[in-house]
Amino acid sequence: MGTDPELIDDCVHCGFCLPTCPTYVLWGEEMDSPRGRIHLMKQHVEGTPVTPAMAGHFDACLGCMACVTACPSGVRYDRLIEQTRAEVERVHERDPQERAVRGIVFSLFPYPRRLRLLRPGMGLAARLAPFLERVHPSLGAMVALAPEVERRQRLPRRVRARGPRRAVVGMLLGCVQREFFPQVNAATARVLALEGCDVVIPPGQGCCGALSVHSGRADQARRLAKRTIRTFERAGVSVVVVNAAGCGSSMKEYADLLTGEWAHRARRIRVVDLAEWLVELGPVAERHPLPVTVAYHDACHLAHAQGIRSQPRELLSGIPGLVLKEVPEAAICCGSAGTYNIFQPEAARDLGDRKAKSVASTGAELLVSANPGCTMQIASAMRRAGGEIRVAHTAEVLDASLRGVGL
Repeated sequence: MGTDPELIDDCVHCGFCLPTCPTYVLWGEEMDSPRGRIHLMKQHVEGTPVTPAMAGHFDACLGCMACVTACPSGVRYDRLIEQTRAEVERVHERDPQERAVRGIVFSLFPYPRRLRLLRPGMGLAARLAPFLERVHPSLGAMVALAPEVERRQRLPRRVRARGPRRAVVGMLLGCVQREFFPQVNAATARVLALEGCDVVIPPGQGCCGALSVHSGRADQARRLAKRTIRTFERAGVSVVVVNAAGCGSSMKEYADLLTGEWAHRARRIRVVDLAEWLVELGPVAERHPLPVTVAYHDACHLAHAQGIRSQPRELLSGIPGLVLKEVPEAAICCGSAGTYNIFQPEAARDLGDRKAKSVASTGAELLVSANPGCTMQIASAMRRAGGEIRVAHTAEVLDASLRGVGL
């Protein structure tokens, strides 16, 4: 299946997408804008082979979906770039070094157990970063981004609601979230329980397929999506709460990724972001004061792909003593974008530095985000700029307030 010509023809080339596109903002190149890439898609559909230059323009797209938010014509650029990337992976022959790096990434990141094996060696890898950078920029970027990992936290299969039970929900653990930010999952489970939810955490969870689908690896994405659906069906839950923006975005589109019976099974499971669910449920647990100034970062796959902007702000603003600061140029991607900061390290670094400067301008003492990739990307950029800022997930801030403990 190639790129849908009807979706391509929805674009009227008006240019409203240009100022929202991170790569166009960086370089000012038409072919590195959404409408420019759609023009290339049309050329390919009409018979032009995928050239290395054409593939490069598609690879340079972050898939941040800011253009989808900005488009007055409702162009489904999100669908277009996913279809096109799958086509590029099918017909384009990458050079051996690039194939090797991509092979490493996609044989590691969608597999939590393999990621876990990497953790003990991350300290040594960080010291070898300059050498790895010379071997391949993507390898250097990978180790530079890795955070210091807290000790692994084992979660039970079920966390009981505190007080009257209001709902039963499943919880996705994720891959990077589970292995590099285990404290976020622990905080998520506690917050849900304190707000009256029984939290079902099925064992044997794997990757949801987000990184694969965003990179054009459709077969791998479908395989992982089916496994995830099966996991939560067996757990007996109809609502699954997700605390990573990229995962939630992809899981909400399972019915489009899959066909037939699997699409039907996907529709029977409701996927919700943590902030979306908590606002819908309404607060019952007491909020204790947190005297902290927070800069909230809109993860692209939360704000643009899922349209969730007000809910995290509502949750944070409901905490007594917390001061919420808005980050300038909030709609411009930080450069993380799943695996983008690994495969396109130079562009990602420029966008990360831009975002770090915007965050620093708020004067906030804590950066809050709802996606592990964003957290790693911005924290890394802040370190490069010679500054440090504490980072936390929305769940961790809520957890601290509900339990009356410090951050």
